[in-house]
Amino acid sequence: MVNKNAYIVVDFGTGNLRAAVVSVAGELLGACREDIVYHRDEHYPDSIYFKPVETWQRIIALCKGALQQAGDVSIEAITATSQREGIVVLNDKGEPVIGMPNIDHRGRQWENVIRDKDGMYQKTGRYPTSLFSAMKIVGLQRVYADMEVSHILSISDWVEYMFCGVLHYEHSQASETLLYDVDGKRWSDQLLGVFGLDKRILPSLTEAGAVLGAVKKDIAGELSISPAAKVVVGGADTQLAALSINAGKDDVVIVSGTTTPIIKLVDQYITDEGQRTWTGRHVINGYFMLEANAGVTGLNYQRLKKIFYPNEGYDIIEQELGAAKGVQCMAALGSLLADEKEPLVKGGFIFNVPVNHELSRVHFVWATLWDIACSIFENYKSLCSVTPDMKEAIWVCGGGMESKQLRQFIAALTGKNIMIKDNFRHASVVGGAILCNRATGNSGEINNNIEAVAPSGNAEDYVSLHTQWKQNRSSLKQIFP
Repeated sequence: MVNKNAYIVVDFGTGNLRAAVVSVAGELLGACREDIVYHRDEHYPDSIYFKPVETWQRIIALCKGALQQAGDVSIEAITATSQREGIVVLNDKGEPVIGMPNIDHRGRQWENVIRDKDGMYQKTGRYPTSLFSAMKIVGLQRVYADMEVSHILSISDWVEYMFCGVLHYEHSQASETLLYDVDGKRWSDQLLGVFGLDKRILPSLTEAGAVLGAVKKDIAGELSISPAAKVVVGGADTQLAALSINAGKDDVVIVSGTTTPIIKLVDQYITDEGQRTWTGRHVINGYFMLEANAGVTGLNYQRLKKIFYPNEGYDIIEQELGAAKGVQCMAALGSLLADEKEPLVKGGFIFNVPVNHELSRVHFVWATLWDIACSIFENYKSLCSVTPDMKEAIWVCGGGMESKQLRQFIAALTGKNIMIKDNFRHASVVGGAILCNRATGNSGEINNNIEAVAPSGNAEDYVSLHTQWKQNRSSLKQIFP
């Protein structure tokens, strides 16, 4: 007998791809993941792409694995979430040709097509660079003039298209294209003209949580699920993560994964005179997401964990952090600060020499976490300079918030209580379940167990350490301009 109604959520990140089966209450019933296979293109100095046909086969295989783990479930809906800025190109037959992730910068050498960058910031809510989708298309067409570009889709919208055959583009994902009027909530002919692109490549816009249709019968058969299962519009991973904690107006949320966006939900279109922040659409209609992004942070921690703690879990790290005495090491690892015009290009660890006998592996991890916390704090201050944070608490989620020590650092620096739910590791998946609940009419109670970390310790000590961190970062930028 079928015992649980559930959803499939495909989560396409920057580094890995995951398929999850999640209950209507947000309980993770099964999940399979693997690293995304990327390829380099020798025609560009900084390009990276994935092959959609092969990747789709991997998605199906991961879905099968997650369903097997989940056991006896009834799949009512399927949705997807993905990294922002990434796109998939389709030909006139509706076949995917190439996938370009957020970290693809093939358009970098043609950024001069954007003459009025200030004007574009006011319309798109983001300073235009090769990070965003339109520049990927420009770079593609400059080199592959004969490549057929019939449509472009965000990666999550492409996944949903593959499941049901309906072309669409969700609003939070459209915000990352440089082709979308964020305040006007529509594709912009003016912006298309800047890049010389035809409006016909852009599908109709859809709202997150809308039902696209039923899953294709052949896919339903391959996955052994009901052909009546609905395909639901998902959205950008950061927005779905914020949705997982039910963030509301004026809430600040730190979403830590590969990168760490620091966001505030607002009900009006706000831009920053200094152009330090981004503004995009949220997956809740009528809300915007104001953002400062600390760049690569969680990925740094993961990679350094493999070096210093290759065979131990995060619990061992936390135990050693709790026992560590004194500050033996500081780090600057290349995160982004909103008020810096130039990023840090060379980073590293700084410690006293000759090497202190007390210096151990845990001090390098401590320094990494402190670097992340300080980077988050600097971006948080930039966000607050645009719109003050009047709330007593800050919400955090994402796998990068695994460390309680990191949360303690953030609490000390911001002076705020740091709130986290016990499903924080798969926040985007839970956000997908909430959208599916809305689409299906299910009233599942999402787990609301919350842990709070309050500011503690000597505030003056943290101020001193923060000052030292800033000085070290400045010194490295002078050495490696």
